[in-house]
Amino acid sequence: MLTYDTAVSQLYALGHELHRIPAHKFDLAQIRTLTEALGHPERRFASVLVAGTNGKGSTAATLASILRAAGYRTGLFTSPHLVRINERIRLDGAAIEDASFARVYQRVQEVAPQLVASGALPNLPSFFETMTAMAFCHFAEAGAQIAVLEVGMGGRLDATNIVEPVLSVITDIDLDHQKYLGDTIAEIAREKAGILRGGVTAVTLPQHPEANDTLGKTMLAVGARAVSAARNMAPVSPGSGELVRINGGRTKFRLQVAGEEIEIDSPLIGRHQLRNLALAITAAEELATVGFPVNAAQIAEGVRTTEWPGRFHRVGRADRPEIVFDVAHNPSGAWALRSALNEVYGERPRVMVFGAMRDKAVREMAQILFPTAERVVLTTTPNNPRAASTGELNEIAAELGAEAETREAVGEAVDRAVELAEFLGNTAVVVVCGSIYIVGEAMTAAGVQP
Repeated sequence: MLTYDTAVSQLYALGHELHRIPAHKFDLAQIRTLTEALGHPERRFASVLVAGTNGKGSTAATLASILRAAGYRTGLFTSPHLVRINERIRLDGAAIEDASFARVYQRVQEVAPQLVASGALPNLPSFFETMTAMAFCHFAEAGAQIAVLEVGMGGRLDATNIVEPVLSVITDIDLDHQKYLGDTIAEIAREKAGILRGGVTAVTLPQHPEANDTLGKTMLAVGARAVSAARNMAPVSPGSGELVRINGGRTKFRLQVAGEEIEIDSPLIGRHQLRNLALAITAAEELATVGFPVNAAQIAEGVRTTEWPGRFHRVGRADRPEIVFDVAHNPSGAWALRSALNEVYGERPRVMVFGAMRDKAVREMAQILFPTAERVVLTTTPNNPRAASTGELNEIAAELGAEAETREAVGEAVDRAVELAEFLGNTAVVVVCGSIYIVGEAMTAAGVQP
């Protein structure tokens, strides 16, 4: 029996970073062959696919929490992870245990080489294909009734897309992964729309005109049933403005759901999260038509108990400045973070810890975020070949006129930011952002559990 450490080491050796994924991996034939050899575990539970550029993780986590509150044995598959790889595969809110992780990995790896030897597969499955197959096996063996699957990248050719979903959700679409998905929002939306199925409900919200047009045409072409989540957006009163309040680090408002008025009390902060909440709540309502009824009280409880760390994740300590961890990694995410910071902290001084992957829109993110901070501490993840170096980041900071310094280790960058915040006064806030990898390392260094 393989050990957990060996399983993780072998998985990473498959090459999980985007720059190491061969072009031939972007098709569904190999994952279909693999799951067929495994006995089609993906067919032993109902699935919901969630695709998009921003907000798909928050939406998936909220929907899974609602389904758990309704009493369904619920799987959740997300990517990437913050700290431990186990976070990607969750059942009823709990990350897969180390022993189970090693066991399902070994099951996949016992089958894959045989398929290569027989010529059924040209080469071993990729990191993401393997992780997807492992999630399917774990959910099937554990008796999951339904699984919420966050699409890894794109949609049409993503490994998760071999399931036949009972419901599809598409969150906000923006420019990201252009090397693989296309250079325009319309091209990217076309890839995301690959999760749509004839006769299957697709939950969306109005967004960028190019995305709306592409999604609408695809829904008509395949015969998907389009449902707008606009009915579950936070209420607006013409006389008093939005009735949304940020209270104790939570987002709260009243909402009519399934004929009842309930309080939505979410740990997810920021105006952008109102859209993700609306998508998750609407998806939960629509699941009643495919055999998974959820009532208003269960929706309220599921929203309240959602756990999705690293998304405007606030950590306060009596003797140190408050730290906000946010995985914003593209311009849209940066704007959302900037808006949330202004809403929650107003004019309070900020020190920012920033690192990013060089294949992202680093300069645009810096232009959005750096002006919001008195000081910026630039850092990197030296073991990640995709990471922008502190030298590259420092050049951008200098061009933008930001007061910046560098620390090669993420932990050292956080410590330095805390020192600078203490110098600015007891109301100063430390913000860690720019990449999920940076945030994960920073949370580990700060002793924060995901």
